[in-house]
Amino acid sequence: MNTGQPENIVIVGTGATGYTAAKVLRAEGFTGSITQIGSEQEATYRRPAVSKELLLGTKSVDQVRLGAPIDGVDVRAGVTAVAVTDSAVQLDEGDPVPYDALLLATGSRARQLDLPSSAHVFTLRTVADVAPLHADIERTGSLLVIGGGLIGCEAAAAARSLGAEVTVLEAASAPLNRIAPAAISQMYRDLHADNGIEMHTDVIVTTLEERGEILVVTSADGRSWSAGTVLVSVGAVPNTELAAQLGLEIGSGILVDAGMRTSTPTVYAAGDVAEVPNTILGGTYRSEHWNGAVDQATRAARSILGLDVGSLDVPWGWSTQHGVNLQFAGWTGVDDEYVVVRGSIEDRRFTACALRGDTLVGAIGVGYPKDIRQIRSLIAHGDRVDRELLGEDWLDQPHAVVR
Repeated sequence: MNTGQPENIVIVGTGATGYTAAKVLRAEGFTGSITQIGSEQEATYRRPAVSKELLLGTKSVDQVRLGAPIDGVDVRAGVTAVAVTDSAVQLDEGDPVPYDALLLATGSRARQLDLPSSAHVFTLRTVADVAPLHADIERTGSLLVIGGGLIGCEAAAAARSLGAEVTVLEAASAPLNRIAPAAISQMYRDLHADNGIEMHTDVIVTTLEERGEILVVTSADGRSWSAGTVLVSVGAVPNTELAAQLGLEIGSGILVDAGMRTSTPTVYAAGDVAEVPNTILGGTYRSEHWNGAVDQATRAARSILGLDVGSLDVPWGWSTQHGVNLQFAGWTGVDDEYVVVRGSIEDRRFTACALRGDTLVGAIGVGYPKDIRQIRSLIAHGDRVDRELLGEDWLDQPHAVVR
């Protein structure tokens, strides 16, 4: 071990970020103590499967494990870190765990709405959430999803495949509003309609009433909908409480540099909870996608050991709904200009580039994963875009503006 490296590393979090960091630490030759602490009982699994294969029941949790246990890592599963000092982590049971370096991979939790509690109102974030929701959907045969983002739409598609009647309520003017422009949002609205799902937008939910076996949800404009089961899927809140105890700088998440270092030298953060610098476009962002968690974990581990971390990857993610696999990369937004460079949105097979002026900031598409990988590389280089070459230089179809 090189001089100056820590002897005791504590990782708070047993998800993909924590697991990957521990794996990289060992792969890089770290022989000291690694303790990984997480409140979930389950060994690390691929969280994107929660709203897809696991909710559908097409795969078991054992089939979506991230990997085998890591040699020499003391995993404290089902244990919660309740407090932290500048030298130790206090658990809800057992002695404090000392550290020389601490990685906060605490992730995020489902955002709640101010609605009455009910045995038939659920959120969907972890494996523990899946079985009760699945059972209730099968029992009632109907699901009302509050929230038309990725997880809400994926869960709606899964429930429909289970034979339930499904309705989606979205507060914005279109589903997938955070990542997609109007034309692509409309494509997904049509896709859900084609599969028998009702979708209503501009819905601000104000009340929920339990009327026997039925839950009735009412919006601010007086509209109402009912179902036997309700899923609240309105985003996530980063778990920054331990960071606040340490007095770390916090924005939309724990602020870190490109090496995942926080404002305290011995403390690092990565994954959903971290707010990282955007070295390509400027500013900061928080990645809530699987690939970002793995990339940041790798860099955090190398940074802890004093190794070169390189540049952060351009983030990317995916969503599967009704058999249609959407991929997106970069920093797509509803207000960007989108140019279709291959295929057709109407045919649900396309690649579209997201532009801000002459800067390529992202891509979104269905059916052309190679294009998304290629565009990620172009974004990483930060070159200005010659619009005349879009679709002619590195893709082979004329482009069309869709916004």
